[in-house]
Amino acid sequence: MILHRILRRLASWALWSFFKEIHVIGEENVPREGPIIVVCTHHNMMIDPAVLSSTFPHKRPLHYWAKSSLFKNPIASRILTDTGNIPVDRKSKDNQVLFRGTFHALAAGQVVALFPEGTSYTEPRIMQVKDGASWSALEYTKWAKTNSANCNPLVVIPAGIVYTNKSKYRSSVIIEFGKPISMKAYDEEFSSAEQGELRSVAKRLTAQIESELVKLTINSPNWETLYAARMARDLLWRDENAINPDDFVAVSQTLVDLFSTPMLTSSFGNLRHALLTYYSLLRAAGLTNSTLSGLPLPETLDPSQVKPFPSRLSTLFLLLRDSLASLVRLPFFLIPLIVHLPAYAMSRLGARLVQDEEETQAQNKIVFALLLLLAIYPAMFFFLWALLWLTPMGAVIAFAMSYAFIVYHVKIVDDNYEQCMGPKRWDLSLQALTPYTTPYIPPVSVWIDKPRPTTSLEAPAPTDPTSPRRKRRPFATRRLIRHVLRARSDAARLLAAFFVELEQSGKEVRASSHLAQAYGGRLTEESDARDTGDGVSIPPEPRAWRNAREVVQFLRDRGAKIGDLRHKVEGDWAAANSEGEGEVGEVSGEGEPEDEVVWVPSGHAS
Repeated sequence: MILHRILRRLASWALWSFFKEIHVIGEENVPREGPIIVVCTHHNMMIDPAVLSSTFPHKRPLHYWAKSSLFKNPIASRILTDTGNIPVDRKSKDNQVLFRGTFHALAAGQVVALFPEGTSYTEPRIMQVKDGASWSALEYTKWAKTNSANCNPLVVIPAGIVYTNKSKYRSSVIIEFGKPISMKAYDEEFSSAEQGELRSVAKRLTAQIESELVKLTINSPNWETLYAARMARDLLWRDENAINPDDFVAVSQTLVDLFSTPMLTSSFGNLRHALLTYYSLLRAAGLTNSTLSGLPLPETLDPSQVKPFPSRLSTLFLLLRDSLASLVRLPFFLIPLIVHLPAYAMSRLGARLVQDEEETQAQNKIVFALLLLLAIYPAMFFFLWALLWLTPMGAVIAFAMSYAFIVYHVKIVDDNYEQCMGPKRWDLSLQALTPYTTPYIPPVSVWIDKPRPTTSLEAPAPTDPTSPRRKRRPFATRRLIRHVLRARSDAARLLAAFFVELEQSGKEVRASSHLAQAYGGRLTEESDARDTGDGVSIPPEPRAWRNAREVVQFLRDRGAKIGDLRHKVEGDWAAANSEGEGEVGEVSGEGEPEDEVVWVPSGHAS
């Protein structure tokens, strides 16, 4: 499988150039040999198989399903087979025919990779897990008894891929391999079951696969809760890299569970609104909380405070020092930027083509940029080689210089990317700002069979350009960054008060069942079984609870700066009005009071 190894190496390079880190957890759960079906989450199109293939433990090659019709051409069949694809005849109603290629791969001790959700989508939780993986695993164990008695037993390995921001350049990826699912509990029942009971066995295995995938990922009942939890996490850990990757999923899910518990404290509703307002304004400004926290806004810049002027000599010295330092570093930053500028432009274009499909943006960014870089890097190598008179030693030196240049470019991007992502717009009218205080809701995927989770946030309906617009009175212009800073201050203040009241109350908060079991929580069994929708009932998921004090301590132990929220945030002075501008609510030039920017659910926005 030479082509498979080439594609895996190419995928590794592409992922390395786009993501800052790919962290792997649970490698010890994957056997070094024997047949495996790995079932993985699928929320980022082609990026998911690239991440799975390039990080799979022990460098074992993965086999993916492909339509059997693609294998009719001998040349295409050879290429598809050498890249690790397995033919699947989806039109066949006979499972033995449908999974024939899968059986042969597993019998040879290979690994088959499946995405049981059936499609890639952007939703706040795992929406569906289909039965294909379960049927293939059960049918293989039945087939192996009569066709391959000496092979190792099959295990199903769940894998969850979590992106800190799946469409953002230089974000991080966490992939975790869960504990193997043994087929012993299902094999005997499936082999002896009547035809009508086979579906029930497959549904129970699917339910276990879904349960394991949920443990490995972040799942929220709706977008509103997910956005609030994400914003609280960013305030508690100002640096995006401050959370240990091993704890990222557990920390994020704990916050989601916390904000899924209704009316925990007296200010709970106000806190959610403040967090959503801050989240929405950050998106409108093209900022992240870590970028905003890194802005140089010390108290010494506050114009309302009297500070002694520095001497002319010291001012001139600082100007010359910083100017010379910038000029010295400029070529080392500018040259890599110019070389990679076409790739950045193409990447941006690729993302714009699918701006409403977040699960496709990272794929387009990588593919569009990669196509250009495959031309830019060889051209750079031959240019350097030509300067060295096309000698063998010159080729070695040119290759080393090209490789060092690529690594250096990635390094300077990591060091300067957040600083470069400053506010795109500093001036914005309050009227223009108000629509951006509502969080953006991704459109509904048409490929999801199950209903979406309920949410009070719905994507706004498209406006008719021919319909008349209601005339609104003008507002005085404000600085956008001031609104963002004010929203951050309000959210931090309310979040600090929330944790103080929560810790003092000692209440029980909602929890995911696996987290409650891991951290001493309480489980209550549900009496009614779950209906899968086709007449098959499976055991219900228990309700789970954790103690509020334990949750707060859990967050502290993992680096949450809860105490720092009570202190004044650097840059709060910039949120206050200055330069003669009045406070919000003051009379504007039109003689009418201005409205304060608040979070408004999109369904109620005017």
